[in-house]
Amino acid sequence: MLKYISPDELASIMKSDKVPMKDYCVIDVRDDDWAGGNIKGAHNAPSSQFYVRVNDLVEKTKEIPTVVFHCALSQVRGPKAARIYAEARDQLEGDGLDIPHQVLVLRGGFSDFQAKYKDDPELVENWSKEVWGNPQWL
Repeated sequence: MLKYISPDELASIMKSDKVPMKDYCVIDVRDDDWAGGNIKGAHNAPSSQFYVRVNDLVEKTKEIPTVVFHCALSQVRGPKAARIYAEARDQLEGDGLDIPHQVLVLRGGFSDFQAKYKDDPELVENWSKEVWGNPQWL
C-alpha cells in the first residue's frame, strides 16, 4: 500500500537540516510537462522511460532513507513509479540490503506543491508563469 506525504510535510523536510540525496530525495516522473518548474533538487526520471531505468535509480538511491515520488497531480504516473520502485527496492532487500527506507508519493503532485510554494526559491526552481499561470494540461 502506498504512503503519501503532504506538500507541507515535504516542505518541512526540505527546510530542515536534512540533506538532499543523503537523507531524502525527490523523484519527479513528469515527461514533457517537466518544463515550467520543479521541486528544488528533484531528479527527473520520465515515466515513459521509468520501467527500463528503475534498477539504475534504485542503485543510486538505495542508501537514502526517504524517497518521494510525484508527477503533475500524483494520480497515475507518480504512484505507479513509486510502486515499481518499491518492488525493485524490495528485491535488493531480498539480496541482503538492510537499510530502513520509506517510499512516499507527494499528495497533489507538483501542481499542489507549486501552488503553495512557487515563490519560495528554497523549495521551487525554474518556475514559469507562462506554464503555470494557464495550465492547459490540467
